Amino acid sequence: MTVRLTHATPADAAQAEAVQLRLRGHVRLDDSGPAPGAPGTVAGVDVAYDDGRGIVAAAAVVLDAVTLDVVEEATAVGPVAFPYVPGLLAFRELPAVLDALGALRRTPDLVVCDGYGIAHPRRFGLASHLGVLTGLPAIGVAKNPFTFRHEPPAARRGAHTPLLDGGTEVGRALRTREGVKPVFVSPGHRTTLDSACAHTLALTPAHRLPETTRRADRLCRAALRAAA
Repeated sequence: MTVRLTHATPADAAQAEAVQLRLRGHVRLDDSGPAPGAPGTVAGVDVAYDDGRGIVAAAAVVLDAVTLDVVEEATAVGPVAFPYVPGLLAFRELPAVLDALGALRRTPDLVVCDGYGIAHPRRFGLASHLGVLTGLPAIGVAKNPFTFRHEPPAARRGAHTPLLDGGTEVGRALRTREGVKPVFVSPGHRTTLDSACAHTLALTPAHRLPETTRRADRLCRAALRAAA
């Protein structure tokens, strides 16, 4: 698959924030992406780090959106390109993630990131950044809350409460399994919050995390071990 916009690693945090502020105007929160549960493909991306050697491994795993069977996999390993700074994690992950996506033979209809979309201090987390660069619909499904307030959702699967930045809903705490800790969903690009939550539920038939994330997590860890 091809990338529409070129990614360049910024020199420092101030330059990185400026990039986020410049690119966030390209984010589209609409339903131009695939409908939840529709035939097609969905890719999960994730990364694993070896901080001692300063390397990162990324994985892109493409699933059939209906059966959740694996269609294709790709990995990439490279140097960690940017220091750890909260709110700027995309700059650590994007070079390897883009390489992994670029190694795919087919272009997925949707990308699911282990992170955030617009539920971000500058409304431009990894899912938004990746979606804008590639032009692909993207959502963020994070394991942990970031900086936004939320009430615990009801215990039933599908229950949700808003992630609030002041009075603005930027995402949702979504229960994907009854009585299990929620995940934190936000639209990234070419999706809406309702669609992002529906996609997440379609991708979590048996576990808390989407199958895309679970499989990409295993694959990037295996790639990191192989690189060692």
